[in-house]
Amino acid sequence: MRTDSFQQILEDLNSSSADVEASALISSDGLMIASALPTGVDEDRVGAMSAALLSLGDRAGRELARGSIDRIMIQGEKGYVIMTSSGDEAVLTIMAKPNAKLGLIFLDIKRASEALAKLI
Repeated sequence: MRTDSFQQILEDLNSSSADVEASALISSDGLMIASALPTGVDEDRVGAMSAALLSLGDRAGRELARGSIDRIMIQGEKGYVIMTSSGDEAVLTIMAKPNAKLGLIFLDIKRASEALAKLI
């Protein structure tokens, strides 16, 4: 079943680095497809915010003549939220620790995003 495959890819992403704390796959309209989020995190909120931010970033990239975007990254005092497209219909969102090795995480995100896009 695809849902199990989505879940496995997210769990593999979370375990690929001690710096990755959580991940979720969200439809472009903000509905949660699969998640590996910590207890207490509101999946509906994560879904809605991720889809909205990626859409806004994509629009900003086009309107400001920056081209198509690769990712949206939010850096806060307690870590990062990184969003990237996974095919045309989904968003992959991850949460990472504040001292995360971003280069390695970006590589892991790219691999996971490509694997998820093949299943969508």
